[in-house]
Amino acid sequence: MNNYIALVITFTLTLIFLRLMDFIAHRGWMDSKLSRKVIHIGTGPLFVLCWFLFNNDPEARWFAALVPFAVTVQFALIGLGVMKDEASVKAMSRTGDPREILRGPLFYGIMFVALTLIFWRDTPVGIVALMMLCGGDGIADLVGRRFKSKKLSWNGGKSVAGSIGVFIGGWILSAVIMFIYVNAGVFQAPFASYLPPLAWIALGTTVIESLPFKDVDNITATVVAAGMGYLMF
Repeated sequence: MNNYIALVITFTLTLIFLRLMDFIAHRGWMDSKLSRKVIHIGTGPLFVLCWFLFNNDPEARWFAALVPFAVTVQFALIGLGVMKDEASVKAMSRTGDPREILRGPLFYGIMFVALTLIFWRDTPVGIVALMMLCGGDGIADLVGRRFKSKKLSWNGGKSVAGSIGVFIGGWILSAVIMFIYVNAGVFQAPFASYLPPLAWIALGTTVIESLPFKDVDNITATVVAAGMGYLMF
């Protein structure tokens, strides 16, 4: 497909998803914590699956990266108060303070741009790191709040259940997307050969995500996942 058309489709689908979540949160149909995590989990798979729309030209990754770049710039403008968007603030912040967007959500967008440009479809590394970011870190909070368990001794803000959620969520979401890419012929190795490395990467992501690095785990966990993926793939 023409990269301009692919860009428009990808941007449109991403915008529809984000604005739908904003609308639902703003109407009070979903609390801000849950909508924040739905955005966190769902944006990555949607974006990575849209990579199939782009052709094999060298500039394709730059066209694709424009989508998270544009969204990240919007996050920055909202967080700085330059742009007013109460629906987005309600959907993406914990307390309703727009400056919160300058931390987790902004770092989240930066990782999307960086991994797209660095790895693209040339290797599973970027895809897996994004799925660890979305499935691992995103599901951790949902599991941690749903299932009561002991707090981690080295980080009272994280629980055992949440860490298990990081591992399982990151591993499953990565496996699902890799299954799709392998069956589409993008990666040639048998799908089963990816499962053990994905488990090790999920474990490494879980360990890093459990550390008391407030507001920067979107960066630390993703960088570790990408580093481990680079060594294993």
